Amino acid sequence: MTGGYRYTTGAPLSSCLANRRMTDAVLGLVPLAGRTVIDIGCGDGAHSAELADRGRPSRMTGVDPAAEAIAVARERHGRENVSFDVGDACALDVPDGAFDVAQLRGVLHHLDRPRQALSEALRVADQVVVVEPNGYNPGVKLLERASRYHREHGERSYASRTLNRWVRELGGEVVAGRFVGFVAMFSPDPVARAMKAAEGALERTPGVRAVGCGQYVFVASRRAGA
Repeated sequence: MTGGYRYTTGAPLSSCLANRRMTDAVLGLVPLAGRTVIDIGCGDGAHSAELADRGRPSRMTGVDPAAEAIAVARERHGRENVSFDVGDACALDVPDGAFDVAQLRGVLHHLDRPRQALSEALRVADQVVVVEPNGYNPGVKLLERASRYHREHGERSYASRTLNRWVRELGGEVVAGRFVGFVAMFSPDPVARAMKAAEGALERTPGVRAVGCGQYVFVASRRAGA
């Protein structure tokens, strides 16, 4: 990492459009104003800061295992109510129910133990908002097979039904969810603009959106007594 991640530092138009849509989706599904939020797997903190600016939580805490990323996050985005710490998504050094909301944005498909990270998020927060590549999207599945990076790092997307089942098995329930986004990261600017123009219609079309959209975003809560 050279001062940040490619999708946040000097990011191309496609990444900016795709990431903005994810943030819009998160804010559209869960209110953050006046609440405490932990962003698990925050990377260089860019999305944590954007969520803090737009959602106006009372406190935002970003956690990531990469010490270099946390150093960048602290330097660029740290402020009175936005802080960053080194931490493992699968073993958070955080008390039960310490936060109102936990975010797992583009994290689970990177992990060897995604269920454990989801369990930890449900443990430390009353609500969990998750953003993941859409496992029903054929383009996403093709990228996982064709991309050397994806193969070497063992990245894989999950179907929404799989993610929803994990939540149930961990004692939670999915209270809201939607398929969003169409712009492909790192695509040429003309392609990104064309995909963005078609995005709204795609998201509004039942059936098609479950296959064509790039991300699945959902909110889960712990069941009473779980």
